[in-house]
Order: sequence, then structure tokens, then C-alpha cells
Amino acid sequence: MPATDALDRIMEVMGAAFDPTFGEAWTRRQVEDSLLLGRSHYGLITPGGAMTDGSAPVAGFFLVRSGYGEEELLLLAVKPQYRRRGLAALLLQRFFADAAARGAERVLLEMRHDNPAEALYRSQGFVPIGRRANYYRTPGGERLDAVTFARDLGISPTRPGTP
Repeated sequence: MPATDALDRIMEVMGAAFDPTFGEAWTRRQVEDSLLLGRSHYGLITPGGAMTDGSAPVAGFFLVRSGYGEEELLLLAVKPQYRRRGLAALLLQRFFADAAARGAERVLLEMRHDNPAEALYRSQGFVPIGRRANYYRTPGGERLDAVTFARDLGISPTRPGTP
């Protein structure tokens, strides 16, 4: 369980980063419950690109869940004023390193079809492996497909398919 400061920082970033149109932001209770399970981990990054425990100002975060040789990226966000500075890529690199250190061989993520973050994930070596039709529902009732992506941790993000 993170310190209250870290949980506050995660919620602060999420509130600023997620577009309410899609209803993708988690509640504080959802984040807290995820971290209570003991298989979830988070990382926080400062505007300058350093990882932090939440005691410094935070520009972004990731939340992941570990399990059986794989880890799933549940959430990744960077405050809008800090985007396009490479912070999301730094968060992903930290996630990959942490996941490998915990014994994961592959990482997964799922997102709505046409999410602008897809370009980032593809640039970091993620490839689509599945699709769920009409999986997400927006607050307005629109149904959106989900796409599942995977990345083997032994593959270079700049040259997918090579060790």
C-alpha cells in the first residue's frame, strides 16, 4: 500500500490526464484496492524525469499488476502540461525493468481502439494480439472496442523481434 502522499499524487495526475469523455479514470478506491492486493505496483515520475516516492512534485505515474511470468499495465498517465517530453517512455522503461526484475517475461496492456497513446506503445515494442468488440462503454453509452497489446521483455523497442 502506498503512502497517502503517493496515492494523492496518483489521483492528482489521473484527474488531470484522463479525458472524462471515455470514463477511463479510476476512482481512489479502485486504485487503493488494487494496491492492497499486493500484486500491484506503481511508479511516479517528476517533471524532470526522476522516479520519486511521491514526496516530490509528480508529473506522471504507472500502475501495474504482476502474475505468472507476465505483468499488465493497468494505467499510465502524464499530466497534459508535461506531455511530449519523453516522460511516458521513461515510465515504460522503468516498468519494463521492474517487471523483468520480478521475473516477468512479457508485459501486456489493454486500451480502447483509437487511443492516441497507441503510437507511444508501438514505439516501445508493443504489438496488438487481440481485440474485444464493444468492450468499453463511455459515460454517454457509446460502445468502443478494446485492443490488447503485448511486448516480450527480451525484445528491443527500437527493433521489434530482435533480442
